[in-house]
Amino acid sequence: MKAPRPATAWSAPAFRLLLGADAVSLSGSAVSAVALPALAVLELRASTTEVAVLAFLGQLPNAFALWAGALSDRHPKRPQLIASDLASASALVSIPAAAVAGALTVGHLYAVAIVLGAAKVVHGAAAISLLPALVDPDQLHDANSKIGAASSVADSAGTNAGAALVGAVGPARSVLADALSFLASAVLLWRMPGPETDTVPRARTSLARDIADGVRYVARQPTIRTVIAALSTLSFGLAVMNTYWAYYLLDRLGASPPAYGVIMGVGGSGGVAGALLAPRITARIGIGPTIIVGFAVSPLAQVPLLCAGPGLRWQIVLTAALAVQLFWATAAGTSQRSLRQALCDPVFQGRMQSASTTLTAGARPLAAATAGGLVLLLDVRATLAIGALLQVVPVVVLLASPIRALRTIPARTAVPHPREGASS
Repeated sequence: MKAPRPATAWSAPAFRLLLGADAVSLSGSAVSAVALPALAVLELRASTTEVAVLAFLGQLPNAFALWAGALSDRHPKRPQLIASDLASASALVSIPAAAVAGALTVGHLYAVAIVLGAAKVVHGAAAISLLPALVDPDQLHDANSKIGAASSVADSAGTNAGAALVGAVGPARSVLADALSFLASAVLLWRMPGPETDTVPRARTSLARDIADGVRYVARQPTIRTVIAALSTLSFGLAVMNTYWAYYLLDRLGASPPAYGVIMGVGGSGGVAGALLAPRITARIGIGPTIIVGFAVSPLAQVPLLCAGPGLRWQIVLTAALAVQLFWATAAGTSQRSLRQALCDPVFQGRMQSASTTLTAGARPLAAATAGGLVLLLDVRATLAIGALLQVVPVVVLLASPIRALRTIPARTAVPHPREGASS
């Protein structure tokens, strides 16, 4: 008689609702990822400097991620998730309202970008640190795999829908789909079973003290520390490129908004496969090599973009390159996230994630500003090339670490943390 197969993360009702909420909000955000650049470039005639400022402001709230992580570890996470969704929906609704009134400006987009960025930081810290409390430890990689796959499907579907909506009703009205997606996410999260049990009771201290303890904890965990260092350098290089990714395709390569949406949407299908196959890939070659290969593919996948010219043939090449990049990026992302969550003390889950966000996403405003300065000194293509070269650095960091020999997720080891270690 065969032994019963272990239950997957899907067996947990709370996980299913979190997965649904993430998927629906990400699908809407993918619509905005197409609509907002098109709105800025094609309708508001934003300059290259204004495009860089928009990207900078959208990433600026990541500088406060440590604060969000400390709040996540201190308070129940579900209310934080719901509040961030409602804030995002409100900000997005203001765009078509201003457009109808004839008052929409690039400055308005700046304000919306800040609100969306702040809400995303709060949501990210709460969601990723809540996940280990919703599933069993042996279901964690499966849960991250399902979230990664659902996110990729949602992103791909949303991008294609965004391209269609921009063509049908215009970019300003298209963002209403994103607003509705955040409202749907809030409803799903409100239905999540309670009470929440992931917040560990501990002595109340100042928020600054909580943040300092979290930073020290991450600094003393060598594997988590190395992965976050690699993520931050990769993120900086990608952010330099992403500042002008949409501008380069829409303006310099002459791609239409629908074509841009198709490139992003079809290319995103690689992320779906990468997320679904991540557990199988790590089982075959090991979790360390999976992470390293995922990082190494990223700079290589930028070569076609740097060589591209206008026309359908190059659009097909860019779509294929993006699909390969996102396949390995998602497989590596799922694996490194599971590794960090499994190794992290539950008391520090939110602050560990916020430390990662601070060094990865928090570096993006600087990257956007760097890209804006580089494009003034050089040109857009040269700026993209510098962003691609920067992505080689994290590969060197990982190859020089013990992560290259890591085949399975190791057991969590105690890391000294003077105050909370005694009380947890």
